[in-house]
Amino acid sequence: MKSKELKTERRARWSWYFYDFGNSAYASVILLAVYSVYFLNTVVGDADGRGTLLWGVSVAIAAIVVALASPVLGAIADVTKHKKKFLIGTTLLSVVFTALLFFVRQGDVFLGMLFFILAEIGYRAAQVFYDALLSDISTPETIGSISGKGWAMGMVGGILALVIIAVPIQLIGNHIIPFAFIITAIFFLLSSIPTFLWVKEKGEDNPQPHEKPLILTAFKQIGKTFRSIKSYKEFIKYMVAFLIYNDGIMMLMDYAAIIGAILFGLETVQLIIFVILIQATGAIGALLFGKIADWRSSKEATLYSLVILTLSLCGLFFLERGTSSGMTWFFIIGALAGFSLSGAQAVSRGMVVQLAPPEKVTEFYGFLSVAGRTSTFIGPLVFGVLSHGMTDWYLKQGVGENLALQYGVLWGIGSILLFLALGSFLLLFVKRVVAGKKSAQTE
Repeated sequence: MKSKELKTERRARWSWYFYDFGNSAYASVILLAVYSVYFLNTVVGDADGRGTLLWGVSVAIAAIVVALASPVLGAIADVTKHKKKFLIGTTLLSVVFTALLFFVRQGDVFLGMLFFILAEIGYRAAQVFYDALLSDISTPETIGSISGKGWAMGMVGGILALVIIAVPIQLIGNHIIPFAFIITAIFFLLSSIPTFLWVKEKGEDNPQPHEKPLILTAFKQIGKTFRSIKSYKEFIKYMVAFLIYNDGIMMLMDYAAIIGAILFGLETVQLIIFVILIQATGAIGALLFGKIADWRSSKEATLYSLVILTLSLCGLFFLERGTSSGMTWFFIIGALAGFSLSGAQAVSRGMVVQLAPPEKVTEFYGFLSVAGRTSTFIGPLVFGVLSHGMTDWYLKQGVGENLALQYGVLWGIGSILLFLALGSFLLLFVKRVVAGKKSAQTE
């Protein structure tokens, strides 16, 4: 390969990595460390678990919208070769409404839910097109490591965004938390620009001819995939397993900060430090499990990561809450969870490229998004309803408010473990894809 082509290829990969760098700022600040707890404690003023339930409902609404739209948008992107244009549009949607969270204050429950739902729709929908671009900047032999590097880059971006936000909050106080949402939006936007400029979609200069209107072409394309779905049995088996174990992953991501705040009373800066730790170990996990995926298989790498994640979460039931040693162990468990969770997510997106036919990669990402977004709908809602219901039950039994909230959260953690265990079991039945070969070539 000529040096100019190598340089172009390297620039495209690094540009793709930088999108992960930016969108992880959203995940770290909005989902993990700051906004989720701000919504719970400030916007709603949680006393009986209502904030936990409303947070789950917000996540679920966004998930349903993305689940319904993703297959159609994915099919249109495959036909028109406009993955990047869809990525730009959905990213801007997320950036704008993330910035608008600045205006959400105490008691603004509807506004806080609305702006978050729209930001979340943009964030989740953009991931469909961003992940699909992985096939344009990698080869079957390098897909695992490149996906892992992108995820690791994302962890670094999340850490940097949290540090930028944590310092002024620590120095000035929690009343400046709304400014964190504007900073996050700017960080996300600026980091996305290299992908918009320098990642080139294969075939974008030669889109497929299509019927008019375009939406009919999209549904026709989806119909063809449905009719031939029996040819992709391994993908279907993987999608079912992914749907279930991804429930556990999404529940943990959406409720990590809430778990820390309720079980151990972590304040905003402590939560930011906790998430920074998760991101740091997550970067290592993404790189390591990406390498394992290339050396062995994506299936094995995913299974290893899920086992570590499940075992680490089991430890939460044995911690002494309200003690310094218990909090220390909570941080250790968080580090292990971040290490394994990021590994599972980084490798999972690479499996789609391995299992899907080349001409349907984006569409298959759309179908996987249906599974993933359905997971995002079911999982957090299960956590929220179960936690709220059990909190209410314990309160009626005369248990104190704080203890009832903690018991409710522990029931929610139990549901996470159930989803992870069942999804891992089903993944055992998916054939092991040989590194460097396409979906039809399995061991």
